[in-house]
Amino acid sequence: MNTPAPGADVVFVDPQRRALRQRKARRDALVGMLSLIGFVAVVGFLLARSPGWIAVQETFFDPEQFADSFPGLLEAFLLNIRIFLIAEPLILIVGLLIALARMLKAPIFLPIRVIATIYVDVFRGVPTILVIFLLGFGVPALGLEGVPNDPIFWGTAALVLSYGAYVAEVFRAGINSIHPSQRMAARSLGLNSWQTDRFVVIPQATRNVIPPLLNDFISLQKDTALVAVLGPIEILRRAQIDASFSFNYTPYVAAALIFIALTIPMTRFADWVQARAMRRRRAGAVA
Repeated sequence: MNTPAPGADVVFVDPQRRALRQRKARRDALVGMLSLIGFVAVVGFLLARSPGWIAVQETFFDPEQFADSFPGLLEAFLLNIRIFLIAEPLILIVGLLIALARMLKAPIFLPIRVIATIYVDVFRGVPTILVIFLLGFGVPALGLEGVPNDPIFWGTAALVLSYGAYVAEVFRAGINSIHPSQRMAARSLGLNSWQTDRFVVIPQATRNVIPPLLNDFISLQKDTALVAVLGPIEILRRAQIDASFSFNYTPYVAAALIFIALTIPMTRFADWVQARAMRRRRAGAVA
């Protein structure tokens, strides 16, 4: 028989109260599931009774068109994933550097702070699709020697510049959330300003901003479809081509389902990270 250590707090859980909580949890889950099923049934009934449902079903939910277009869409989606995997680490680097540049205090760094601030203001203010248009069509039109003309390159660069501005503000908010006592403690241990940021501030700030960064990258995965305006055959362009041949919009629905299949797991992971961070903060506050 295990006995508690001397001085340890012993918590007794009432079996009856625990059983009541379990029954309530099962009842709440059952009620929620029945409510969801009822809602879906009502929506499905209303859609089926609508006058244009048959035409919508033939135009957007044609099983044959779905089966014909899905393999090509899945192959084209690999380009979206490649753009995402290239852009994501570059966005993190650009965002962190811009955030650090905006927080430089010495007067000699004023030009750097001004440039970083202008960058954030401009690329947060201009829609991402306009950035893609301006870079994808404008830079190659200059005819500069040695500058690539690949639309995938400029589409990815536009995503990096646009999202880098948002991520920079996320990092800056995370750095500002670190209590000044952390810096003072690090400096009292003999660390200089760079070492304090590298070993004390940035690691803590990064942990704090992981949830919002995950949300930004979920949006980034969807916005890779914007590169289609430059011409690469990614999933949206593939859907447009298939729809133009068949005069049927089912390929767009298939493309949407492929995006959903990837973004839903990423969203649930972001929710789990946020919930875990909240539990840790509450545990720290109680302690």
